Amino acid sequence: MEKYDIIIAGAGASGMMASISAAREGMKVLLLEKMEKAGKKILITGKGRCNLTNTKEWSEFSRHIYPNPSFFKIAFKTFSNKDVLNFFNEIGVETVIERGDRAYPASGKASDIVKALLSEIERLKVRVQLNSRVCDIVLNEGSVYKVKVESGQGVQEIETSALIVTTGGLSYPLTGSTGDGHYFAKQIGLGINKTLPSLTAMKPVNFDLSLKGLLLKNVQTKLFVGKDILQEEFGDIEFTNNGFEGPIGLRISRKAVKAMSDGNRVTLLVDLKPALTEEQLINRIDREFGNQVRIPLELILKKLLPSQMVPYFIEELKLGRSKILSKKLPGEIYLIVDTIKNWKINVESYTGFERCVVTSGGITLNELVPKTMATRTINNLFFAGEVIDLDGDTGGYNLQIAFSTGNLAGKSAAYLIKKSNTSS
Repeated sequence: MEKYDIIIAGAGASGMMASISAAREGMKVLLLEKMEKAGKKILITGKGRCNLTNTKEWSEFSRHIYPNPSFFKIAFKTFSNKDVLNFFNEIGVETVIERGDRAYPASGKASDIVKALLSEIERLKVRVQLNSRVCDIVLNEGSVYKVKVESGQGVQEIETSALIVTTGGLSYPLTGSTGDGHYFAKQIGLGINKTLPSLTAMKPVNFDLSLKGLLLKNVQTKLFVGKDILQEEFGDIEFTNNGFEGPIGLRISRKAVKAMSDGNRVTLLVDLKPALTEEQLINRIDREFGNQVRIPLELILKKLLPSQMVPYFIEELKLGRSKILSKKLPGEIYLIVDTIKNWKINVESYTGFERCVVTSGGITLNELVPKTMATRTINNLFFAGEVIDLDGDTGGYNLQIAFSTGNLAGKSAAYLIKKSNTSS
């Protein structure tokens, strides 16, 4: 029977990083991946550009981590956003910092990240076995003893001194994220917090596909659950065939999805002109009248809104496309201003795991030791990456979680084995 110091299940961002950190500690490492290639999800992150991390300091960075940034703090300090950039520079990837402190490969190609990781893995003589799925974990006297691996050659048993599970969550299942790690966790009695799509599109009631492709910049959005404001965001919204996304849509989706899954009513109020008060907007419309007493509604809206939005807004106002506004009837002008400043969007559904960016929920954090990423009950079993109940906003935070927790798990597993060898 083959034997390795460390077996890693899942060759995504956290798995590849875990294999590198363990191998750099002198470990004999086997990296297993059930798909035909490693890093499939990395290839689609950041719209194919791979937003590696975010360079904000921890005090600000931590505000974008859920549900418990304190758990992540040790992993982050051990392998910070600065360390991630230094690491990739070291293995030949030049990086750039863009708007919002987001870091990308200078080439703009996510494939360069995967290539660099695999090149380092090859240099360190980590064995990578593709089309190979861990189907069972075998314990002996309370420790992981071996794993059963299913491949084209059938099922084989491989002995190991430690196992790191980095199989991902449930988002983008076509990349291989189908909840295998959650199955293993349940198998040994670990708690799993409810899993939901996060950083995903939300679909308004009676969504009008004519808005597809519309990008609204610098708008203010409030997320209501029932009558309570849960979140406020400023930035951009983008409409797609799935509803609304963009930075704002993705950021508020975590709380919105949770609320909808609990059966609550979710509403957005969007201020399309946050730089103007209602009075200033009324004055702006008044200036459009000039010396005229009457002016077409459509003409006013074209001055205030993107042209793609005008037909939709005419329907929203229920005044009719041929409506002529009059200075003598200010109530209609007030209605226009109120609708622009408080555009109400009722949300009825969201895009599921098939296309969400990340999974919220997963292995309960109190089941793991934050200093090592090991389980509290089995000291040679580690979990890292999206499989655990730790996720972040869009902007590089989720890949940082993957890299930091994967790095810590790899080092911790190596330290455990070295300590065991020294004492025996």
